[in-house]
Amino acid sequence: MPEDVSPEVSSRRSRITPEREAELHEAVLDLLREVGYEALTMDAVAARTKSSKATLYRQWGSKPELVAKALRCTQPTSLREIDTGTLRGDFHRMVELSDNAQMAKDTALLRGLAHAVHASPELHQALRRLLMEPEISGLDEILRRGVERGEIAPDCPAVRFVPHMLIGAFIALPLMEDRSVDQAFLADFIDSVVFPALGV
Repeated sequence: MPEDVSPEVSSRRSRITPEREAELHEAVLDLLREVGYEALTMDAVAARTKSSKATLYRQWGSKPELVAKALRCTQPTSLREIDTGTLRGDFHRMVELSDNAQMAKDTALLRGLAHAVHASPELHQALRRLLMEPEISGLDEILRRGVERGEIAPDCPAVRFVPHMLIGAFIALPLMEDRSVDQAFLADFIDSVVFPALGV
């Protein structure tokens, strides 16, 4: 059976503690760093975490979903939880909550997944649904409040491109300068590129 396809198991998820879930996610990320996505198997995850493969499938459904949720758990907070009362405050808070070491690890993992994303539509869909779309939705909410408060012009054409700017920075910096995005770069990029584009 392909690793991307779950077997027919009960749709009811097993109950595991948040601590156990975090442990499983960390094991998945460790295996990703060691062997890459293509060589990662549910059997290997089960052996590393001393779990049954059936339990993994009941809890996560498929390898792509497990990988996407493992990456998701590394995020310090959801952007939807940020609301300082000002647009600048929200973006600065986003930078404050970021972690240099974790961003470096995430960048390396995502670079390693680049080929797998193109080769596996299921992984691409899982990463978009579980990792990217929640953050883009939270960012859209921050920008919407900025428009409502009058900090951004209602007809500002750059608003819809802010996610592209930020994602592009995370992709371009390692390619162009062989280093990962850190807090200093992110703050400078927002102040120098994002805010001027928004007319802030």
